[in-house]
Amino acid sequence: MTVNDSFISSEYVRSLLSAAEEQGCDVDTMLRELDIDRDEINDSRQFSSVKYGQLYQKVMLVVQDECFGMMSGGRVQLGSFRLMCLSVIHCDDLYQAAMRAGEFSEICRGFLTRPKIEILDNGLARTQMVPIRLLSQEDFEKLMVIDNADKIRTSLAVWHRFNCWLTGQEIPLESISFSFSCPDSFRELAETYPAAIRFDQPYNGFEFKSEYLESKIVQSSKSLDDFLRMAPYHLVIRESAKSTLSNKVRTILSKDVSYSMPGAEAVASQLNLSLTTLRRRLQQEDTSFQKIKDECRLEAAIHYLNLPDLTNSNIAEKLGFDEPSAFFRAFKKWTGLTPGEYRKQMAE
Repeated sequence: MTVNDSFISSEYVRSLLSAAEEQGCDVDTMLRELDIDRDEINDSRQFSSVKYGQLYQKVMLVVQDECFGMMSGGRVQLGSFRLMCLSVIHCDDLYQAAMRAGEFSEICRGFLTRPKIEILDNGLARTQMVPIRLLSQEDFEKLMVIDNADKIRTSLAVWHRFNCWLTGQEIPLESISFSFSCPDSFRELAETYPAAIRFDQPYNGFEFKSEYLESKIVQSSKSLDDFLRMAPYHLVIRESAKSTLSNKVRTILSKDVSYSMPGAEAVASQLNLSLTTLRRRLQQEDTSFQKIKDECRLEAAIHYLNLPDLTNSNIAEKLGFDEPSAFFRAFKKWTGLTPGEYRKQMAE
């Protein structure tokens, strides 16, 4: 399921409109211009992600704030996100890019917080929301409260999705932490999100396997142009669209694409579904467990094939294939190319 045919919780839309009204926006006029009926928002639990994206972009343009709805200290001038992207796409790996993004937040007008990367002892890395140098710890703690829950959540979502875009792969989260108690608007997220969600924690941030910090930056100035046509609001849409069952299954499977990749029964149990219900609901989303499994392995295969130190046999083993020949056949079926042909094409 793509973003174009997906839906998000209407709670995201109501939060956006509430924030826009606080900034003095004529919300009714904006809704009319976008042909959005208020009943679509008030009388339904789900809302079109496409319309949400259009509304988000409209609000950003009206208030002239590129980080509207995220944690900032004022208007972030339009064009700032482009400059930040240009400063990180030439980095060697995700760790260097994350460090540079943090440095950019320190000097760009409008930011009060920035992402900080920390490598933990348990094989995980943590992206944590911290204050810029000019903001005191006392003032920072006043921002990290439940009244700003939606802004904090949106900021973390954008940081995560941006990292995924930079490296051209899904980066499964192990956990998400918030410094406040669970607000009502987070209930659905807390109950359905595959990663562990913790509240009343000493920080706001998320954790993932530290090996992803070594991922190469695969984007370029050419791919950046297409990306910026929708940035940054589509990053929020993509995070919100994770509420679909197929994306929940994909997130679970992406955590381990080796021999230990869980089967359909294990995934169904983790999602508190029967195997029959899992298959039926995936079919309603025009996909299947096997198709999602293949997509996850293909995504991992492409990532590994871009690492010159890994042989095709190494990659086959990492992906849980009994023999390299089985990996060759599967990759040819998925892409129409052998692993060697793919590598040669990428080197040209």
